[in-house]
Amino acid sequence: MADTAAPKELNDNSILIFRTLKNEILNLTIPPGTVISENEICERFSVSRTPVRTAFQRLSDAKLIKNIPYRETTVTRINLNHIRQIIYMRIAIESKVIRDFIDQYDPFAIEKIRYGIRKQLVLLGTEFTPPEFYTEDSSFHRIWFRATDKELLWRKIQHAQVHYTRFRMLDIVEARKFSAIEKEHEQLFSIIQKKDKDGVEPFMTKHLNGGIQRLGKRIYREFSDYFEDTGPDFMQS
Repeated sequence: MADTAAPKELNDNSILIFRTLKNEILNLTIPPGTVISENEICERFSVSRTPVRTAFQRLSDAKLIKNIPYRETTVTRINLNHIRQIIYMRIAIESKVIRDFIDQYDPFAIEKIRYGIRKQLVLLGTEFTPPEFYTEDSSFHRIWFRATDKELLWRKIQHAQVHYTRFRMLDIVEARKFSAIEKEHEQLFSIIQKKDKDGVEPFMTKHLNGGIQRLGKRIYREFSDYFEDTGPDFMQS
């Protein structure tokens, strides 16, 4: 029994450490560029180095941390070029998915959108946290992917968003334009209700680039340490 229990305990610990650190990195609780040490994590979770190293390897594979042998381990910085490409991809894919959604116009899914907006409004009336708003925002956008049987595409987009998730969280935490984002969701719902397929892509271009506009020059001034590259060309792209 002891021989099989030890590996399971190590595995459970490494999973817990991985999931905890991953969430903290994505939520910016641990900011980009932060140095993290095995010793500190071992002490924090009261574990040996083995599960910590396993968790670190998984975080490295996910591009969330970078290990320089015999020097230090740091949380990866956000790559602005990746942000540009993810936004470009989301505009192209999500606009097409929404147009497909309009074509099929499922009344039950329409009610889910209405309910999603209502949940956002209720949340805005409480003492909510930015991650809670981010969750509602993501759930809202997921509706048309599910309704058009394109859940795989949604999962692929989420998997590719290591940098974009943190950028969106930075936008939500620092710009704090929660009501503005919710209003944009209402505008998108209106476009869907009107079956205005021509208006989808222009709106999504504006909506998905909203974080860039809201953060503005703070990206390469106040938060320059969070990014790999912060030249003015990013703001002009």
